[in-house]
Amino acid sequence: MPTPSRENGTRTEFRYRLVGLTGTNGAGKGEVAAYLMKKGYAYVSLSDEIREELRRKGEEITRDSLIATGNALRRRYGADVLARRVMKKVRARTVIDSIRNGREVAFLRQQKGFVLVAVEAPVELRFERARQRGRAESAGTLEEFVAKEKQEMQGGTSGQQIRHCLDLADMTIVNDGSLQALHRQIEERL
Repeated sequence: MPTPSRENGTRTEFRYRLVGLTGTNGAGKGEVAAYLMKKGYAYVSLSDEIREELRRKGEEITRDSLIATGNALRRRYGADVLARRVMKKVRARTVIDSIRNGREVAFLRQQKGFVLVAVEAPVELRFERARQRGRAESAGTLEEFVAKEKQEMQGGTSGQQIRHCLDLADMTIVNDGSLQALHRQIEERL
């Protein structure tokens, strides 16, 4: 694979038009997305599609409601429905966050310039990050966090298949250090 080129010695030109992000809860997908946005990428999220659906229905946005609604949408409209919806919004270089089903990956692989990046980190670190975010995570203890993750790892054809998506990734970034270390990995890998 070619290495990133430098324009005027300061700006990195990434080689992928579409960077898909998958990974475990609290691993740092949002930090990777934020870095790419600073480098000129637009941002779309499959989870934001589910949030829009919950808002339309007037339902509370929690981790459990996101999972249940996402699975219901996949059952009703096909497992790649969220990927199809976000691609309607893509106009230029874009980071696509929250990929959680193998059919979503398959659909996105049909798009020109797509790469799937897995973001991972140790579970204890991810649990602490999730707690600090202050979202309704449906897991107050590390044990509950791990149990919820097991549920998300191996959903059926219309469910969350995070383990499968991690296995399908073109590259993996391990986010267990500083933000600067994460940024270096992004520069080196993409």
